[in-house]
Amino acid sequence: MRHLVKENKKSKNSKSSYHPVVPAVDQACRVLLCLSKNSNHKMGLTEICKEVAIHKSKGFSILNTFSHFGLVEKDHQSKVYSLGPRLLTLSRHFLDHLRYPEVVSPFLQDLATETNGTALFGLIDGEHVIVVGKNEGNQNIGFTVRLGHHFHITLGAHGKSIMAFMPEAEREKFLVKKRTFFYGDPSHLNGNRLRKELAKCREIGFAQDTGEITPGVNVVSAPLFAQQDKLIGCLILMGTFSKNKVHEYGLKVVTLARQVSIKLGAEGENLYQDKGMLAGKDRSLIHSSTIH
Repeated sequence: MRHLVKENKKSKNSKSSYHPVVPAVDQACRVLLCLSKNSNHKMGLTEICKEVAIHKSKGFSILNTFSHFGLVEKDHQSKVYSLGPRLLTLSRHFLDHLRYPEVVSPFLQDLATETNGTALFGLIDGEHVIVVGKNEGNQNIGFTVRLGHHFHITLGAHGKSIMAFMPEAEREKFLVKKRTFFYGDPSHLNGNRLRKELAKCREIGFAQDTGEITPGVNVVSAPLFAQQDKLIGCLILMGTFSKNKVHEYGLKVVTLARQVSIKLGAEGENLYQDKGMLAGKDRSLIHSSTIH
């Protein structure tokens, strides 16, 4: 009996210590993520291994294997690595089969046509927002924002709209960081101004940037939610429209963001914390500006 008890304890302890993670695959994934997060998109072997905390021989083997499959490219002159073209095929396959862009696409088209701006759907990806949907209006000036482009999650209008509706604990983790890009250059950050803008965003439903990030380009953005009111990204409208149009277009973006969120499974009445945008004058403005 005593022997059986010991065996049961041993079995129980062994089970609790088991983690279904393959170390080699874990390291390989971290190498790819390391390359994707680097602003220059090119890194040397030593830099990669230091960042991922693996031995150079291991890093070389991983990168050589990725190169064989086209997931990584090596510049044989400069000896630096970058992500390979095969990843584009994989990302396109992922985007083609992702439901979100399919749902959002007609709303982007309506918004772009109505405003002659560029409408974007940004999906939260860690500390970045990746563009997974885009539609350009009839404006003469185009914007070189490609599908798959990454913005920092704190950048400009979309950063403020996401932070405003993010759970408070998560929001504070970003707000205490030294490098954020709400106003472009991190040195331009004004904490008091930012918190007032976030509060205003929760009240009216959208955030704005009037030429601070890119001179002459105005941007409005509203958050997007999915099932269980999970914050998944944002709707962005950017263009050379006048500042006088910012509030009007902001309300249009909020209206469409709310409609999209409901289609993605969110509860319509619980999308916004303060719900101030659905009360009184703002509510009538939103209904009058609905795009069909």
